[in-house]
Amino acid sequence: MDLDFIRKAIPMYQEAAFLVLRLGWIGIIFAFIIGLIVSIVRYYKLPVLSQFFEGYIEMSRNTPLMIQLFFLYFGLPQVGIHLSAEVCGILGLTFLGGSYFAEAIRGGLESVPNIQMESASSLGLSNTQTFLYVIFPQAIANSFPSIGANIIFLLKETSVFSAIALADLVFVAKDIMGLYYKTNEALFLMVTTYLVFLLPISLLIHFIERRLRFAGFGN
Repeated sequence: MDLDFIRKAIPMYQEAAFLVLRLGWIGIIFAFIIGLIVSIVRYYKLPVLSQFFEGYIEMSRNTPLMIQLFFLYFGLPQVGIHLSAEVCGILGLTFLGGSYFAEAIRGGLESVPNIQMESASSLGLSNTQTFLYVIFPQAIANSFPSIGANIIFLLKETSVFSAIALADLVFVAKDIMGLYYKTNEALFLMVTTYLVFLLPISLLIHFIERRLRFAGFGN
């Protein structure tokens, strides 16, 4: 290991990590919003929309993110739609993550016992109030382990961003290996950087999950 080279290369990995986190979290936020909408539609089985979103989920979950990125970055320009690599990365994560969040939240919604809705109705709560104050909080708590796992999964999926010329961690590692032939150092820094920003997020998710269970949710 060339420690001097590692010290000099750290700023490049820091810049790549900031790019990954910025694009990753933007994509995750949009994916969660889409997943929430899709899960509610499928939970209430709204006609037409429910079938449409079911098709979206199957198509999204059964195609790799790299193929989706290729379609956005290389395919859309063939029909006159030009998007930047960063926008394509965010859209790809949103498209993929939305389906995973949708299924996780829908599972949480369906885990709430019917007696909860009947009790809320007997207390005079409207359907909207029942959903907002009774069903939704328990559903999020019940599905939080899956939501947390999907967040980690989507952040790791950013490793394919280099396929559309985004300078992510994999791109930087390949660049260093190609220019300086420092394979061990490049891979060591790449793995270490992923651990540095993924491990705290994983521990935070685990802490929140434990707090929810301690509060009586998600059992």
